[in-house]
Amino acid sequence: MHLLKSSFVTLFIMMVSLSHLYAEREYKYSYVPKKVYENQIFPITVIEIDSNPLDKPNFIFDQRSSIQPLFTKPLLVKNGNDAFYTFYFKAENKSLQIPTLNVRDKQTKVNLKRFSIPISRLKSREDFCGVLAADMKIKTSQASTYDESNNLVTISIEAFEANVENMHLRAVIENGIEDIKRKDAKVRAEFYVVVPTTQKKLKFTYFNTIKQQYVFLETAIVIKDSTVSSQSQLNPKDDSFDKLKKYAFIGFSIFFFLLFLWKRDFFYLLLAVVSLITLFTFYKAKEKICVNEGTSLYILPTNTSRICITTDKKITTDILAQRAEFYKIEYNNKTIGWIKNENVCKD
Repeated sequence: MHLLKSSFVTLFIMMVSLSHLYAEREYKYSYVPKKVYENQIFPITVIEIDSNPLDKPNFIFDQRSSIQPLFTKPLLVKNGNDAFYTFYFKAENKSLQIPTLNVRDKQTKVNLKRFSIPISRLKSREDFCGVLAADMKIKTSQASTYDESNNLVTISIEAFEANVENMHLRAVIENGIEDIKRKDAKVRAEFYVVVPTTQKKLKFTYFNTIKQQYVFLETAIVIKDSTVSSQSQLNPKDDSFDKLKKYAFIGFSIFFFLLFLWKRDFFYLLLAVVSLITLFTFYKAKEKICVNEGTSLYILPTNTSRICITTDKKITTDILAQRAEFYKIEYNNKTIGWIKNENVCKD
């Protein structure tokens, strides 16, 4: 009798364990925004209650709908026995309806019903760059001469839940966004803008979706690229700082040579030679390059960059800088841009 009771208890425990193991897991939306703004990137999260790490669910939104997540693979965050799957969408349409979500795992088949999210429109303001983000920062900034009266400012942007592809500034000569790299909520990009040489700051706002307010970002416009920072630097005769450096090394060479004659110490002769070698580097001519007719000059050294001008003849000019397969040159003594190495004359 005792043995029978023990067997019954063991069987009961096994049945309870198996029923728990093969029970259908629950899936439901744990976060849905109450409203979004036009062009906003926003998250939607599905929770899996009592998740099984050995059984990964498959999520498929109704393919008949034009509204789909930015990434088919969701961002996974685990908290205890529960798992949270976050998808990111963009509010591009006036009527936003999230399609039916089919969730499948080994034991569960669930259809989460479609639903609508209201879309609001932000009030227009002149300094708004068009980006809505949970956070947005200027990581780096660089300015260089674009032509005789304008500078090119390039800023590296890092943002979260941001529509950087819509970034645009008003009342500027030219601007654009390049090299967008997005991973889940995080996005990085390069933004360029052409502004007058008299402008000393680049200032604009983005809309912070967490704070629900406009936030200012700004960066100083400082010419830092010494190879092309100004038209005077393209002509060493007009650069007083270069003159000062040359005169200084001429003085060092003469001074150390005289010390050598006086002290008869070869150490001073070595210093004189090093000063002369350094001096010669200032007078070293820049490397020349031949550029084919019809070559496109890009604003930035990227394949997707905007073209600022096209050469109307075959030219020979100085190489101002080089990055990967791009060369930086000056065209017609006024426009500076990047060309691809495939546009270099072959003969």
